[in-house]
Amino acid sequence: MSSLAYFYHHSSFSQNATLQLSEESSKHIVQVLRMKEGERILLNNGEGQSAEAIIISAEKKRCSVHLHQVHQYSKPLFGLHLCVAFTKNASRNEWLLEKATELGVSSITPIISARSEREKFRIDRWQNILISAMLQSQQHFLPQLNEATKFTQILKTHENTEQKLIAHCAVDFERIPISSSIAPQQNTVILIGPEGDFSPDEINLAMQNHFKGTILCEQRLRTETAAMAVCAYFNLLNNA
Repeated sequence: MSSLAYFYHHSSFSQNATLQLSEESSKHIVQVLRMKEGERILLNNGEGQSAEAIIISAEKKRCSVHLHQVHQYSKPLFGLHLCVAFTKNASRNEWLLEKATELGVSSITPIISARSEREKFRIDRWQNILISAMLQSQQHFLPQLNEATKFTQILKTHENTEQKLIAHCAVDFERIPISSSIAPQQNTVILIGPEGDFSPDEINLAMQNHFKGTILCEQRLRTETAAMAVCAYFNLLNNA
């Protein structure tokens, strides 16, 4: 693990190119870390590229770097697409976003379902949480954060996803244990419902669209706990 300071920069990297960093990154480098010309940092663009860069200009708001070494990483062939009915509790939602990113989820979509709590979706703030979590866990791909999406539209969006699951608590519908629901090395989408669970009509509609009902454990889990259980299991299954 490198000891160099790590920063996000949203652009393509080319060997020996010169980049001007954002004002936020520049301030942190110069005013907080007190770095100077000639020192090295790491950059990550969240799209599979990282670069070792040398500071060539260390102004408070306009820090420029020379890209000394550029590395390209291959995107995983399969991933977990997490669709969650967020709660009204902002801190719990932000914790979910951070931990899902650390566990390598491919995309996150807030679900608008019949029983959803109407939380304000703070996309800009949430995007920054994802970036920080990606850098902290030293990953190379930023999860795709989607706008809040209606339940029915999510079913259409994931029509061709290989594995499709809906986690619910309704005993009147079939539920397969998560350990038997997910096969490794396949693109997977899972729907995690609100604290009042998905409505029977939603569960039925999902199953009509070839989603399998799944149960995570015997305990009743909070929304964010259920999401983390799935992320952790998928990560373990595909990285063992």
